Amino acid sequence: MTETASGSARGSRTKGTKAAKGGLRIERIHTTPGVHPYDEVSWELRDVVMTNWRDGSVNFEQRGVEFPDFWSVNAVNIVTSKYFRGAVGTPQRETGLKQLIDRIVKTYTKAGEENDYFASPADVEIFEHELTYALLHQIFSFNSPVWFNVGTPQPQQVSACFILAVDDSMESILDWYKEEGMIFKGGSGAGLNLSRIRSSKELLSSGGNASGPVSFMRGADASAGTIKSGGATRRAAKMVVLDVDHPDVEAFIETKVKEEEKIRALRDAGFDMDLGGDDITSVQYQNANNSVRVNDEFMAAVENGTEFGLRARMTGEVIEKVDAKALFRKLAEAAWACADPGIQYDGVINNWHTCPESGRITASNPCSEYMHLDNTSCNLASLNLMKFLDDDGKGNQSFDAERFAKVVELVITAMDISICFADFPTQKIGENTRAFRQLGIGYANLGALLMATGHAYDSDGGRTLAASITSLMTGTAYKRSAELAAIVGPYDGYARNADSHKRVMKQHADANAVAPRTEDLDNVIWAAATEAWQDVLRLGEKNGFRNSQASVLAPTGTIGLAMSCDTTGVEPDLALVKFKKLVGGGSMQIVNGTVPQALRRLGYQEEQIEAIVAHIAEHGVVVDAPGLKTEHYEVFDCAMGERSISAMGHVRMMAAIQPWISGAISKTVNMPETATVEEIEEIYFEAWKMGVKALAIYRDNCKVGQPLSAKKKEEEKAEITEKAEETIRTAVEKVIEYRPVRKRLPKGRPGITTSFTVGGAEGYMTANSYPDDGLGEVFLKMSKQGSTLAGMMDAFSIAVSVGLQYGVPLETYVAKFTNMRFEPAGMTDDPDVRMAQSIVDYIFRRVALDFLPFETRSALGIHSAEERQRHLDTGSYEPLEDEELDTEALAQSAPLASVPAASAPKPVEIVPVPAPKTAHSNAELVEMQLGVSADAPLCFSCGTKMQRAGSCYICEGCGSTSGCS
Repeated sequence: MTETASGSARGSRTKGTKAAKGGLRIERIHTTPGVHPYDEVSWELRDVVMTNWRDGSVNFEQRGVEFPDFWSVNAVNIVTSKYFRGAVGTPQRETGLKQLIDRIVKTYTKAGEENDYFASPADVEIFEHELTYALLHQIFSFNSPVWFNVGTPQPQQVSACFILAVDDSMESILDWYKEEGMIFKGGSGAGLNLSRIRSSKELLSSGGNASGPVSFMRGADASAGTIKSGGATRRAAKMVVLDVDHPDVEAFIETKVKEEEKIRALRDAGFDMDLGGDDITSVQYQNANNSVRVNDEFMAAVENGTEFGLRARMTGEVIEKVDAKALFRKLAEAAWACADPGIQYDGVINNWHTCPESGRITASNPCSEYMHLDNTSCNLASLNLMKFLDDDGKGNQSFDAERFAKVVELVITAMDISICFADFPTQKIGENTRAFRQLGIGYANLGALLMATGHAYDSDGGRTLAASITSLMTGTAYKRSAELAAIVGPYDGYARNADSHKRVMKQHADANAVAPRTEDLDNVIWAAATEAWQDVLRLGEKNGFRNSQASVLAPTGTIGLAMSCDTTGVEPDLALVKFKKLVGGGSMQIVNGTVPQALRRLGYQEEQIEAIVAHIAEHGVVVDAPGLKTEHYEVFDCAMGERSISAMGHVRMMAAIQPWISGAISKTVNMPETATVEEIEEIYFEAWKMGVKALAIYRDNCKVGQPLSAKKKEEEKAEITEKAEETIRTAVEKVIEYRPVRKRLPKGRPGITTSFTVGGAEGYMTANSYPDDGLGEVFLKMSKQGSTLAGMMDAFSIAVSVGLQYGVPLETYVAKFTNMRFEPAGMTDDPDVRMAQSIVDYIFRRVALDFLPFETRSALGIHSAEERQRHLDTGSYEPLEDEELDTEALAQSAPLASVPAASAPKPVEIVPVPAPKTAHSNAELVEMQLGVSADAPLCFSCGTKMQRAGSCYICEGCGSTSGCS
């Protein structure tokens, strides 16, 4: 059973359990004495108008909001729409970032002062200013519930992550339904382990068979779906865990596999089975993530090929033996088929548990980063790692470990203060959270930091740098926790768990001592981390600890966008080309700003960097970029595209940083559609060997249901109806077959003959047109007559020409054949097409320039030399007339007027390129530019394609998430 402390569900506001001993001395980090942080930045007014681009409807509108001029459009949109309190259009509505930050910071400062955290009024003021500065400059962010609730009249819930408990009784099961529902109602998520419930193979006291946990999952799933449909625009976030030795584990593994088969059958029969569709509610178990909790005994049996016992819940006796390898295979097959269940490793989880005397860790929150006692919650905050990278713009870089540690101390202090005034959804969760004071400090932008410093995500250097930062973060957090324990007392459960807590601290310190060091950049961080862990052991022995847990790695979805992070949580970058909304309306695509930083770090000159960036802007990848060494390609590997990071590369990164995370890591390992069951088995097995606590895999396109816009659904329904009518009609009348008509060119036809050289191979292209200027035929002649290449080019020319004459649009050919790569390839003698990946690539780029209108080829990323020069000079490929812009309609955080203030440094801008008109997010831009499919749902709120953030999805357009945030 979990140890509890007294206190009401509304939250105790009494002082610490021990008398204050002097209070904390707060050190200035960023602020200036006598100057408020607000007075050091330049402010401006913006209009925020957010629309659903699919139907043009306005989702949100608030004009004249005040933000610093260096905040991005997307960050302003998301913070205004998600976090400002009060009804829009009323005097109670917040109108600027100052009001939002003050609402939170002043609440924290007041609570810290009332609970004797600070040594003097001067320390109170410094704390308030430093916390304000850090939020204002996007150095860190609290989790979303803090922004939603703190400083408002509503309950001040500060936690996003919850773990519940359920026992083998109907009363407990019904309490589970109720508690889970109340958490969902508040927009948060919860997880729990069902393994205490008797299996369907065991008897009840009345003599009948028990229903088993899988049957009770149906009721909870229906409850979650109903609460979701009652007002929320996202699925309820929940995690269901079952131990691998539970007799119903096979039925649990197969639940979603069978439902996925049902979805496919109903879809093929014409039912609307998209996520959120009219008929998807008939399918069960869709509102939860499932995970199997495996222990070391089971994994050893898998390794040795032996049997494994399934145990009765009430007596613990083995009631059935199964082949461990066969069960493990079923787990992998289910994950291959539908991405569920994930896996959690009980041995390593409980080996790093600081409070085993108060109960085992049996479950996690929905995103799998928070793992602690049942009926508890965790308050999260994440640091923006790129804010600590010092870069002189010439390739000289350092990570400011000292400043990073000071910010960690500030943030962890604020997080602990929040528990003093926080409210909780149930009395049990409130009591336990106050008794154990679990915190979850973490970070975002790791992928961007690694690339900017010239490290491949899947490399020893990248993993070492990530590990050193993680060790310093958690070591500093526990150091401050021990300092707080001396002032306001250790957590209530510490005395009972002191030996175990100190044992885990030593495990962290020992792991830090033996961790590999690779270069000067991480050596400085390791040195600071080592000193921090020495202080942890020394101060912990003397004072104990204020918090039973200090760190997790969360998805950082909405708050990552609010901090303008390029990457979320522990994830690598999605792609090298970014979709960016512009102040004043419209959008552009820009090459990721970390690319030039990385190239400078790797020693490239500015002229080379300019050429490489231009190549990436056009092609979306670094492959064949002029002057880029092949050994540096890996630095620019991303989550999607031709050079995507391997599944095992993700697992290796998780394993590298796990020894310094108190909880776990929210991460889904993406795998291509071609991945095999054997590969999933390997990932699940190797992750256990490497000490990962939990993970899930997602194989592309393994899910059927995806949400579609209402308009798209209507189109599909109309199409289905039309097909049905056509089927009936053809049954009673003769089928009339339509064939396209070939439109031949006249005898006399205008044409252009172009000589070219691609990678040393010479040739001639003749392109003839119809009198109305539409391209009608293409002839290609290579210099070596009779060669296989010349013959294939002749045949290819005829095929393309016939297709054009039968009506195939030229832009279709251009889209299909540009970027096709084969030899000969390389430099050309054409100033408009300097590099070609093949002769076919060159031909269709040249044809596009000669015959396609500017708008069409620009959307395909094809521009002439003159247009590219204009872009470098003016930032635009084509001048736009004033009457072409409707800035009122396009406004997305457009500035209205400047508010006089001190000037702020302007961030370095990477030269933008007009974004394709059909892309509305980074995920959609990647699909267009790289020709790959981002297997993600569409946002229910704004229709934008979402992208993965940990084990959830985040909408870049409006900040909505598919899970707990």
